[in-house]
Amino acid sequence: MLGRLIAFLKPIGKEYSIWFFFPFYHIGGAEKVHAQVAQAVGGKDCIIFFTRRSHNDLFRPAFEQSGCEIKDISSFTDNKWLYFLNLIYRGIITGYINRQKQSPVTINGQCNFGYKISPWIKKEIHQIELIHSFNSFSYIRIPFLPFITETVMISKNRIADHITFYQKIDIPAAFAEKIHYIPNAVRLPSILTEKGSKPFTVLYVGRGGAEKRLHLIMTIASQLHSLDPDIQFEILGDVSEVVKQDNYPFIHFHGNQSNEKKIASIYARAHVLVLTSSTEGFPLVVIEAMAQGSAIIATAVGDIPLHVHGGENGFLFSSVIDEATITEEGVKQIRFLKENRQKWEAISKTNISYASHNFGIEKFNASWNQLTKRNQS
Repeated sequence: MLGRLIAFLKPIGKEYSIWFFFPFYHIGGAEKVHAQVAQAVGGKDCIIFFTRRSHNDLFRPAFEQSGCEIKDISSFTDNKWLYFLNLIYRGIITGYINRQKQSPVTINGQCNFGYKISPWIKKEIHQIELIHSFNSFSYIRIPFLPFITETVMISKNRIADHITFYQKIDIPAAFAEKIHYIPNAVRLPSILTEKGSKPFTVLYVGRGGAEKRLHLIMTIASQLHSLDPDIQFEILGDVSEVVKQDNYPFIHFHGNQSNEKKIASIYARAHVLVLTSSTEGFPLVVIEAMAQGSAIIATAVGDIPLHVHGGENGFLFSSVIDEATITEEGVKQIRFLKENRQKWEAISKTNISYASHNFGIEKFNASWNQLTKRNQS
């Protein structure tokens, strides 16, 4: 009530057609997708709220490119010792949203604050949520489903997981009908680098989360270096918290990168992208690697098996659980591709074509514009 009173006494003074709620602007796969959504449907008449403290500001420029107004309220909403400020801000922001003259749209990218305010937003206001995987938010969001107008998911397999979960806990089928599939996308490279004759390079892209199983990546890299020192191994992303980099002088650690040209150049020289994750939705890095002509070697999790077919555009490990099998097959498959360049070249061409037909950013933008009823500029 105090927040609503503040909103009444101090009006926001501007009309916004879309109100975005995202947790972070630090570097990450989910954050990159959130920035793409903001770029697809955002503009000067839109506003983005970041509600939790970001670890770095590397992706903030990508959100700024959307033209949206940016508000980082994490100092008020992400402090457990001053939790009453979070409650006040729920009142302030919903007060602003509800007093808009033209009914806006809200977009919530797995943001806890966004869910907590959803019951206090007028029923006629369109509320959209974006879910990346089957994770903790799959449970957090359940009490708020009656207030969500549309749900977007990036993975067909994760949609099936959610529908099964709905059925298990007796959620009415009407809620499953609200789910829309909009896969991740990339801006396809205009020029592709010829890398067939260059040193054979294996790339891992991502953070050091437990589900990524970096210890398997390190084991594969170590065994490859022992068997064939000519194979180069590179890691894009900050893995310093889980990997002691001095122990792997044969790996090139790029750390976090936000410069698009630098990132593109790293993908451009990679022959193989390797992922050993125990769970995924559909990683953006797979699309980015495909677009640059890399073969994909990965665990069969999330939507990866829908897009990676053994021998055609990469290889899938025969087990998700058996780590010894993953390590053994990873080494074997990478060496096979290095020693059979014609096979690698065929896979590379297949992936470039596949990415072009399935993952162009234009289709992604059109889907989000249609969902929010906005015209593409």
